[in-house]
Parts: sequence; structure tokens; C-alpha cells
Amino acid sequence: MEIKALQSQVDQWIQSVGVRYFNELTNMAILSEEVGEVARIVARRYGEQSEKPSDQEKDLGEELADVLFVTLCLANQTGTDLQEAFDRKMRLKTERDSERHQNNPKLK
Repeated sequence: MEIKALQSQVDQWIQSVGVRYFNELTNMAILSEEVGEVARIVARRYGEQSEKPSDQEKDLGEELADVLFVTLCLANQTGTDLQEAFDRKMRLKTERDSERHQNNPKLK
């Protein structure tokens, strides 16, 4: 599924279930909260912190989906075509980093 389709799916959900978008500042705060939940899982599951029993039940995929959902909301309400922006970013990264990572001895 393309990002445009995801943006449309989120917009349809907001219109039919969510009533309206939260304002941009509220969604930015929610996004920060969701990224924090992802960070907590990663730090405890893959990092050096110990994982509490309550953390073991957390689903990383679900938390990443929350981040994506709020990101799509922000894109919709600010008129951002995330598909176009993502495609442009991938072209830029490919051009800029075409040899950089291949020549990085830390990655060998």
C-alpha cells in the first residue's frame, strides 16, 4: 500500500470514527509520547536496561503503528503529500549516501 493510500485511510477513519483531527500541537505531543513508548520498548528489549514484566507484554509493532498513524494525521492536516516527500527524501539520501556507507569502515 502506498503512503497516499494510508493517508486517505487515516482521513476516512478520522471523518467516520474520530469525529475530527486533534489540533497540530496536540498531535505533535501525542507523536512525542508514542515515540517515547517505542524508545522504552527498544531500550529494554534490545538495549541494556532490564525489561519489567509489564514491558514484556508491549507490542513494538503496535507502538510503531501508533507513530505512523499520528504522523499520517499530521501530514493530512498540514496538507503534506507524504508519498511525494518520502520519494524525494529517498532520492536525496540515495544520491548523497551512494558511496558514503559503502566506504565506511565502521560498517564492514
